[in-house]
Amino acid sequence: MSRIRLNQEYRNKIANRMRVHLEQEPTQEKTKYDELKADQIELNDKGWDLAETIVRKHYTPEDVKMAYHLQNKFENVSTIAKDSCFHFHYLGQVEDRDYDNNPIMKEDTIEEHFDFRLGGAFDGDTNSSSRDSSYGYALYRDELKAQDNCNPDILIEQEGKDQNPHLTKYTDANDKYLGSDDKGYGKQWNEKYQLDLIGREYCRDRSIACNQEQFMMLKQWKQAKGQFVMAHHKWIKSVLDQMKEIKIGLKGYKYLDEAIELCTELGLNITDHEIIRTNSTGLTIYNPKNLADRIKGMKNKSNSREDKIKARLLYEQNESVN
Repeated sequence: MSRIRLNQEYRNKIANRMRVHLEQEPTQEKTKYDELKADQIELNDKGWDLAETIVRKHYTPEDVKMAYHLQNKFENVSTIAKDSCFHFHYLGQVEDRDYDNNPIMKEDTIEEHFDFRLGGAFDGDTNSSSRDSSYGYALYRDELKAQDNCNPDILIEQEGKDQNPHLTKYTDANDKYLGSDDKGYGKQWNEKYQLDLIGREYCRDRSIACNQEQFMMLKQWKQAKGQFVMAHHKWIKSVLDQMKEIKIGLKGYKYLDEAIELCTELGLNITDHEIIRTNSTGLTIYNPKNLADRIKGMKNKSNSREDKIKARLLYEQNESVN
């Protein structure tokens, strides 16, 4: 029987199947993401309970009731509204310089903004953290994946790229699904985490005092949200790195059986009939087993320099044999 040649349609089908397979593998990166995701509701509830305790010490239920009474009685009184973000502060020690430019510590107000909305800011160490929507995309990834026109991984896939129509298409669709209608997850989330507050419209116009312990607990809440976003980023980035190598290999293969062998080596059992039934040659031809070993090495990475050297030597050894 003659060998079936690979065409672009078959390459795309296999790549799509491999992406699904890689996302389902129980790697360290995915396990970390799943574990942190399971903690998010409790994490936010505890942070909110603390914030509510601080706020209600300053704006008591009796105060709120009186403010509503006055607002309902007089047309020109507009002093109370629901809010989900707050500026908290405490009196602490900050570093400064004396007249001789020597470092000293002085007492000063330490203040930070804490936003409990789904799109609220968090502390992180990736470029994706600059997009507040990253948290909602990570938390509701399964729900977004189930929608035809949504992509919860789009910010990671487009990392480092300028604004473009492809990015805009999916971020707009994601944001619409999460929060634009009465049943949106964002609307439900934001209504859960909101309080009646007295004051002007913007939270920046009021800063509420707390103690240092409370402030640091809220900082930890904000950092934990960032760690969850980072776990999502690392997991999907690992999948994307593997897919990049897979696509290079697929581009180099001439025959379908070579691509099927690669899939088998990577733990995805498919047949040529499955690829055929479903809806230019590279400069380097990768041996399927060696390519599979290289891609496997991208998972569960060790930061040890010695491990990296060993892995590289093993790869070069396999290449020389072939």
